[in-house]
Amino acid sequence: MKMTRHSYKATLILVFCFLVQACNNYDPVPKSQCTKVVKHAKKILGSFAPKHSQMVKDCKSATDSERGCIMAATKKGQVAQCL
Repeated sequence: MKMTRHSYKATLILVFCFLVQACNNYDPVPKSQCTKVVKHAKKILGSFAPKHSQMVKDCKSATDSERGCIMAATKKGQVAQCL
């Protein structure tokens, strides 16, 4: 099933809403480690991963704790709860 542009945006908005709520108690990961964070997130998200450039941008704007949350994630749902 192909996602339309509207449904893709709606999905991303929902993911980011969950992400804002969850991450508080993870080992901090500095902005300089965004390459590793994005690589890990892509591995977990698979075909659901946004474009690489968007993921890097999001990583750089995230907090150290949010990046730590992503690095601790092992499932798609966990990644969705981080930002």
